[in-house]
Amino acid sequence: MINFRLIRHLWLFLAVAEEQSFSRAAKRLGMSQPPLTEQIQILEHSLKIKLFERSRRGAQLTPVGAAILPAVRKFADQLERLELAVLEAVSGQAGVLTIGAITNAMIDVLPPLIDRFKAEHPQITVAVREIDSAEAIPALESGDIDLAFARLEGNLGKDIRSVPLTEDRLAVAIPRDHPLAARTRLTLANLADEALVMSSRQVSPNYFDYLIGVCKANGLNPRVLHEVRSVASQIAFVSCGQGVALVPASMKKLAPDNVVLKPLTPKLSVVTTAVVWNAARANPLVEAMVAQLSTKA
Repeated sequence: MINFRLIRHLWLFLAVAEEQSFSRAAKRLGMSQPPLTEQIQILEHSLKIKLFERSRRGAQLTPVGAAILPAVRKFADQLERLELAVLEAVSGQAGVLTIGAITNAMIDVLPPLIDRFKAEHPQITVAVREIDSAEAIPALESGDIDLAFARLEGNLGKDIRSVPLTEDRLAVAIPRDHPLAARTRLTLANLADEALVMSSRQVSPNYFDYLIGVCKANGLNPRVLHEVRSVASQIAFVSCGQGVALVPASMKKLAPDNVVLKPLTPKLSVVTTAVVWNAARANPLVEAMVAQLSTKA
């Protein structure tokens, strides 16, 4: 248990030692001299040592008092740093911001955002952990993360707020030697006889359900052959001849030579990354990051 009385007494001892005078120390501390003298006497009695030699010249440290002075001064410095850290944390100027992000967001979205945030908040530590989109809401609700960058949209819960950050046009990843690869554009109905490689519903339920709904609304009753954990895995499965895949058009950069991406008609867009947070958990660091995103050039 912390002995707050001892801490106060040591603080008073330090003031007298530095001023070498009870009267000057009392003035510095904003108190009268008799209570200060009494508190030092209580400290001496408690420690069973004599700390000062009193004379007309003031208060001189005894050898024992001089021996403990460096440790007391170091302790006082640590208390000041602790007090500053607490104040900064309360005001949002210091602390840790924990971010959960899907792999694509960690590659494309997060690096410049974190660089800018740390430049504006140099005392903040930003911790990033990889999550699936399906893990984002439970982690936000439990407080395991402060912010999520995931493939989420729509009504996510009473206290969950989200802002779409990136959208992309939906495209079809298809083997280069596939008969449909000769076409400039495809419709979803063109894929009626194709096996689909989909991002797993377990990984991102909202995204999976959205794509299934889009398919049915555009004349395709999807036949899902494989459910995988990432867009990169979808393209890899297509490369291995395991079907075709609906992926964001920007993922063309991941496609090997034997896979091509064809745009869809009509144009269909998907949210590839949204920032998501729990409004029920007040956090000035979250507010600062969201505010930064709203002013992003």
